[in-house]
Amino acid sequence: MRTRLVVSGVAALAAAAVAAAQATAAETADVAKEQLKRGEYLVNYGGCGDCHTPKVMTPNGPAPDPSRLLSGHAANTPRPSALPPALIGPNPGQWGAITNNDLTEWVGPWGTSYASNLTPDVATGMGNWTSDQFITTMRTGKHLGVGRLLLPPMPWFDIAKLTDHDLRAVFAYLKSIKPIQNPVPQPVPPKGP
Repeated sequence: MRTRLVVSGVAALAAAAVAAAQATAAETADVAKEQLKRGEYLVNYGGCGDCHTPKVMTPNGPAPDPSRLLSGHAANTPRPSALPPALIGPNPGQWGAITNNDLTEWVGPWGTSYASNLTPDVATGMGNWTSDQFITTMRTGKHLGVGRLLLPPMPWFDIAKLTDHDLRAVFAYLKSIKPIQNPVPQPVPPKGP
């Protein structure tokens, strides 16, 4: 009799533990879904795709190419051989910046900057990044938190104002999208006088 009670008690505890684990797993899944939804919302609201998604030309002008979502400046995009040197600069009458047709390459007094590949591709995107590295990058304006400065038009100083919760949601969403191999060129410093 006593053995039967002990076995029944152990079985009841095991069943309760399994039920609790399943409930915790379901709650965790719900939290993860909410985090991804929040991250997607912030990426869309923040206009990340405006610069980080290559465009296709439509009758209404350039439109984001969903097959290359957030993959950055297309590595095979041709560049003009030279821009008129007096065109860009800090002086009156000069332009502050020029961009290519899909808004992924920007030229200004800082040199030439290219929109980064934000997909989770390990070789060419953010596949090896941690959420802490992402948050530090967004807070400091330095690549991986310690490297080169993030260049215009990247509005990292506004993104830095997001909460850690929101930045983790953005990072989780970016890690959930399709990885796209696209080696984006490194920035080019401005030419001297």
